[in-house]
Amino acid sequence: MLNFGRNKGLIAALAATGLMFGSVGHAQAPTTAPANAPATQAPAGVTVAQPQAAAPAAATDPLLAVDGGPAVSIDPKLGQPVDGRIGVQDQVTPTGKRAAWMHDSILFPVITIISIFVLALLVWVVIRYRRAANPIASKTSHNTMIEVIWTLAPVVILVGIAVPSIGLLQAQFKPAPSNAITLKAIGNQWYWSYQYPDNGGFEITSNLLKEKGETAAGERARTDADGPPLLATDNRVVLPVGVPVRLLTTSVDVIHAWAMPAFWIKLDAIPGRINETSFTIQKPGVYFGQCSELCGARHGYMPITVVAVDKATFDKWVVAKGGTVKGAAPAAAPTAAEPAATAPAANTTAPAPAAAATDK
Repeated sequence: MLNFGRNKGLIAALAATGLMFGSVGHAQAPTTAPANAPATQAPAGVTVAQPQAAAPAAATDPLLAVDGGPAVSIDPKLGQPVDGRIGVQDQVTPTGKRAAWMHDSILFPVITIISIFVLALLVWVVIRYRRAANPIASKTSHNTMIEVIWTLAPVVILVGIAVPSIGLLQAQFKPAPSNAITLKAIGNQWYWSYQYPDNGGFEITSNLLKEKGETAAGERARTDADGPPLLATDNRVVLPVGVPVRLLTTSVDVIHAWAMPAFWIKLDAIPGRINETSFTIQKPGVYFGQCSELCGARHGYMPITVVAVDKATFDKWVVAKGGTVKGAAPAAAPTAAEPAATAPAANTTAPAPAAAATDK
């Protein structure tokens, strides 16, 4: 036995080298063995567990975030107001293109011609019939030809405008086909909420993104990647390209209006009533709109943001939000595993005793 009173130096040396009591000082083993170190042989009958490689961290799907959505770049000249531009926005729906054609090719030329004609008549009357040029006023009260012209001419103009107008109105309120995807927009003071009845009925809420310096703790400020000021939202509406969309609007408080200029859509959202229209987006991109009905003090802070993507991306986003893909075949129910064939039970009945031999 060691004399602890006289061998303090020896005890300290043994403790420093970890030789005393097996693990004095909690010495750590090297994390990596030298390359030329011999393999350690395990005792017989003992299995040494091999270290497992760490599994790579699973990538987080951005669609699963609260405000997650497909990453689509914003075209500054599409789907939003353009500084210095005169006219309607570029249209990305069939109805919108038809309406833009009517505006540019029929209404605007007719209005321009009539305005110039009336202005020319006023100038001619002022110059021709002023007192200096016509000191004795004419006493003519009726002119049959003039009255026929100014009666028939407006009728012809109105009929020419009415024919394409009726067709445009019919296209705007044409019922959506059976393969349409339904989007229900609900107006609130002062934000929008959206439901997807055909995709499981999940709901998202869309609020205005505030500017830097206006946000409270925990709120995200708007960036250029989100969109223009007063038009960017935290949650964007996602819709597929090339698929008819049935738009339903209603409200929970006052009258709002869901307006998207690039789709040629402006549909009132009225409490206790469902309004309906349909459209088909033909071009992917990010589109911006606003509430277009005076709905209260923060009427100007109810923006609308729509992201148009391909159908596959839309389906992926729907699933990430907890919804279901319309028209997809339901997953087959797992079939119960067939019970394994069991060996015949052993005969537990004791065999009958053999007949006793009889002496003859």
